[in-house]
Amino acid sequence: MHRNAPRPASTNRRALLGTGAAMGIAALSLWPDARLFAQQLGDFIEGPPMPDIAPQQLSKHVWLIYATDGFPTPENRGMMASVIFVVTSAGVVVLDSGSSLQIGQMAIRMIKKVTPLPVVAVFNSHYHGDHWLGNHAFVQAYGQQLPIYALPHTIEQIRGVEGNLWRNLMERWTNQATAGTQVVPPNREAVPGQVLKFGDVTLKLHHYGRAHTPSDLCVEVVEDKVTAVGDIAMTNRIANIDDGSYPGTFKFYAALKAAASDQLWVPGHGEARRDLLATYGAFLAGIWEPCLQAVKDGKTEGEARAMVMKDPRVASRAATMQGFDSNIGKYISLAYLEAEKEAF
Repeated sequence: MHRNAPRPASTNRRALLGTGAAMGIAALSLWPDARLFAQQLGDFIEGPPMPDIAPQQLSKHVWLIYATDGFPTPENRGMMASVIFVVTSAGVVVLDSGSSLQIGQMAIRMIKKVTPLPVVAVFNSHYHGDHWLGNHAFVQAYGQQLPIYALPHTIEQIRGVEGNLWRNLMERWTNQATAGTQVVPPNREAVPGQVLKFGDVTLKLHHYGRAHTPSDLCVEVVEDKVTAVGDIAMTNRIANIDDGSYPGTFKFYAALKAAASDQLWVPGHGEARRDLLATYGAFLAGIWEPCLQAVKDGKTEGEARAMVMKDPRVASRAATMQGFDSNIGKYISLAYLEAEKEAF
């Protein structure tokens, strides 16, 4: 949807309701429960439906609803992270539920095109909202008792500041297209190394320390040799590593490859690839290794940046990687700061 295109009927209705709401809230400003009224009204208003995205079959049991964009905009309505689902004889298991109520609802429509079986479980890879805000749609459709799994630290973060922070950020980034989405935290603690059976499919849970975040959960579909890796690796997008670690990521990759062996690695952002950990790992190493060497040689951060930008593992991705120009400086700084701690 282009910015100057006619606004959908639901958007016009939202604008009209918003005007009326503003007048009503002003009139009720002296009421002690005015804030509660505003909150309830905000939850009532919903953004427009997410257009359907046909799922792609990756293997016998695994399907992908692919997000082409790496960052949220009003035009893509927050569809920035892929939704993966696994069709088992016992029902459907969803691996990351999307960025909003509307995206989750779209995912449910697409699942129903593939199978009449209900969704029986959801897994959230980590606490960044583009991977779990769709939980709202799944509990809306399948009930509050639907098992939603995540690592304990992820659950803690979503129940805390990260939950409403991500909800508000997504609304702002999409010009309210995700309005109406509620924070629904996971309700089951995932355990690293845990093996779960869903009918004819076995899922194995992997976590090996801090990588993209302190609590990244990778889910291996054992029979298909397919593993959903969340955001620990991305195909052609520079990843947020503000909460993560460069050396931690390399250690995670090594442990995951040792535990799962050859896999089709499916990221939250980008295409599934068998060489994903190798290719994205090489890019990250092209940032990390020059920064670590610069620190050891007593060079400044500016000198480290120049070294990184000349590294062929980084330079070869500069023209094509999503978000490169706007993010590379920040992630060089993060690498340099972590290298200082690592070196000393």
